Formats: sequence, C-alpha cells, structure tokens
Amino acid sequence: QVQLVESGGGLVQPGGSLRLSCAASGFTLDYYAIAWFRQAPGKEREGVSCISSSDGSTHYADAVKGRFTISRDNAKNTVYLHMNSLKPEDTAVYYCATDLRHSDCPAKYDFWGQGTQVTVSS
Repeated sequence: QVQLVESGGGLVQPGGSLRLSCAASGFTLDYYAIAWFRQAPGKEREGVSCISSSDGSTHYADAVKGRFTISRDNAKNTVYLHMNSLKPEDTAVYYCATDLRHSDCPAKYDFWGQGTQVTVSS
C-alpha cells in the first residue's frame, strides 16, 4: 500500500526553524519526484518545493527561496523540508506528494500524505 507520512510540524516563533519529514512506504522513493505543498486557512493549496530523482534538481516557490531547502535520503526512503527564518505567513498545513510516474517534477500529483501543521507565531 502506497503511503506518505509527514511529521515534524509544530509551533515555532518567527525567525525559528523546523524540519519536516515525508516518509514513504509501499514504494521506493528513489525513482520519483517528491513535492511539498501547503495550504493555509481560507487559501488555495500552493506548491512549495520539489526535488527530482533523475538529477536531484530542486525547485522552490518564490515565497520560500533562500529560506527552505528540500533534500532526500534514499536509504531512509524519506524526503525532508528544512525551513529557516520562518514567518507568520508560512503558517499552513504542509503536505508531501508524488505521482509515482515521473522522476522529474510533474504538474500533477496523485498520492498525498495526511499533512502536518506548521504554526509560526509569537
């Protein structure tokens, strides 16, 4: 059974850091692009970052460039999102996703985790 499980969310003060994890089971993460999305209350879901498996290239939304870093540990079948210099506007539920078809970041995703809440507040 294909599963993506996010963890690492929580409450952090502005300027703080968090590391989110996306653990995969039921498939080998090595072969597929993995993306992070987020959805804030009352807002549409937006793409945050993606990492390909073909060449390890990474992509970031303008709002998080320079502050967030995506990485993968194939041995642990896990993708991470390292978030630094967090701002209140980063508050959202964060999801990881894949399409189980492409090694480069696709436009659409078919498999999603349940999400982890990130709250940035003083």
